Amino acid sequence: MEDKPATSSIRTNLPQTAASVISAAPPAGLESLYNACRRHYPDQPNPLQVTALLKYWLGGPDPLDYISMYANAGDSEDGIPAHWHYITFGLSDLHGDGRVHQVTGSDSPSGFGFELTFRLKREPEDTAPPTWPAALMHALAKYVFQSENILYSGDHVSWHSSLDNSESRIQHMLMFTDPQLGTVQTPYGSVTFIQIVGVCSEELQAAQHWNGPGVIDLMKTVQGAGGHWLVTDMRRGETIFELDPQMQDAVDHGIEMEGSNLSGVSARCAWVEIDLAALDDGRLFGDSKSDTCSVPHITDEESNEIKAVLMKGLLNTKPVLPPIANKHINDIVFSGSHKESYDSNASSDAGTFELLRTRTLDAVHISINLEAGSLLPLALRGRLKHGRHFTFKSVVGDVAITFVVPTVVGAFANQEHPLAEIGRAHV
Repeated sequence: MEDKPATSSIRTNLPQTAASVISAAPPAGLESLYNACRRHYPDQPNPLQVTALLKYWLGGPDPLDYISMYANAGDSEDGIPAHWHYITFGLSDLHGDGRVHQVTGSDSPSGFGFELTFRLKREPEDTAPPTWPAALMHALAKYVFQSENILYSGDHVSWHSSLDNSESRIQHMLMFTDPQLGTVQTPYGSVTFIQIVGVCSEELQAAQHWNGPGVIDLMKTVQGAGGHWLVTDMRRGETIFELDPQMQDAVDHGIEMEGSNLSGVSARCAWVEIDLAALDDGRLFGDSKSDTCSVPHITDEESNEIKAVLMKGLLNTKPVLPPIANKHINDIVFSGSHKESYDSNASSDAGTFELLRTRTLDAVHISINLEAGSLLPLALRGRLKHGRHFTFKSVVGDVAITFVVPTVVGAFANQEHPLAEIGRAHV
């Protein structure tokens, strides 16, 4: 990538043979997005721009064609600080010829249907926008292209590391619709600009245990949290709960009244069936999918300790996630409104030679990584208590573990058979 000003034509450093396929004028999809930006930044026709030297559709590693960086003066009277405004181009269909995205009509979403934006508070000593947000946006874009999961307003992303690799407390992200750009119509469909909002761990936890939109609305009301446009300040050292203690009461009330809209998380999880007869005989092995799986024996005392810890988590209104040293793109957490649904009654279309097989189980042993496991109190208090389901979906393979209650429609487990497996049987 390199920093250079945008121009009225697409620039490229590709060999002449590759460059010959590029039109001299911006393609219609890109021009529509440029026009949306010009309406808000008429005095910046040529903003600084991060450009992929080798385009993704020509074999390059970065899926975003461009990231423009605008200077925004903010609004001091409304609590909006001066900031840099980053805008991506490439998650939507810029070209309309099938080189990157499937061609759709103008009445459908363009490409993935969204572009990313980010507002970074401008420091007094800044003379040019930092480029680290571009690397962050490329990382999120790569995830979207690889997983085909779409980011929506209200989603949250667990990053587990300062967004700018500093000592900042801003280590995670919430998503909401960009307050200036909103949704625009292009010849190849609609595009919604989804803004990244940097948040602290405590604010992420509030979004997980309640919901992202609720936390976003609270942040807008707290002085020092970015104003109504939610400008990210990497030097913000206090959470909204420290800036305004009443915010915690608002979150607790929301959880109690509404529960959580987080219906599932990506996790490192697995399960193995337990043979109860063998368990009674002291032989801890089961008729499982993996012969290498074994169930560790725990004493009654250890079992009671586990129950006590779980109950403490259920009663704790301010749960804390354990720290994770390294960030993984697979730790992105969704709220369940995506292509890959976590609904317990959702299923994929079976192929011509595949059937969905369901069978009941007597007992299972479940293994879940530490961070995902710490969300079990959320699953019970914020989901199951309110008649909803919760899913842990493995980041490896096709395993998903869903907890349901009798009121969940379409579940293949029930009160008579509380444990059940569904999978594909090849015929």
